[in-house]
Amino acid sequence: MRADARKNYSHLLAVARDVISEHGVDASLRDIARKAGVGLGTLYRHFPTREALLEALLRANLDELTRRASELETMSSPDDALVSWFREAVGFTHSYSGVVNLMAAALADPDSALHASCTTVRSAGARLLQRAQAEGMARADLDGADLLALIGALAWVRDQFSFAPRADHLIDFIASAILTERPGSGATKR
Repeated sequence: MRADARKNYSHLLAVARDVISEHGVDASLRDIARKAGVGLGTLYRHFPTREALLEALLRANLDELTRRASELETMSSPDDALVSWFREAVGFTHSYSGVVNLMAAALADPDSALHASCTTVRSAGARLLQRAQAEGMARADLDGADLLALIGALAWVRDQFSFAPRADHLIDFIASAILTERPGSGATKR
């Protein structure tokens, strides 16, 4: 890629990140191009579809969540690693309104540009969960798909004006329900 094209690409992603953070994944592509100071054709040359733009934007975040899971696996106890990653994943989903729907659709569609990244993130969370389960620190009746569904549910809670003030409490509550040896956990060791 030429230097000017790479600069346009990076600038478009930076503007898209801001616009999508503010307006969600259904933000207007025309607004993104306008705020980037380029024509819509330039946006489409770099990102031929909305999904291509979202894939480029979200891939970095999803790759970071995957990298973070690997880091936590080696640096933290199984329960702390799982809860830390769980919190970070919920935080990511809150960054872009509508991202949970997008991820759920991508997981169900192997042809989606986001399928591989979403599958990798789900697998990273599942590894952390399995590690905690192997040590008897997490409920045995959960899997990676359940974990991702809980993350999506908590992201939805954070997006609801009337529930948002309870989001941190509910994250703590769900984390204690996943883990078997935390105070307040209703689960028993299996």
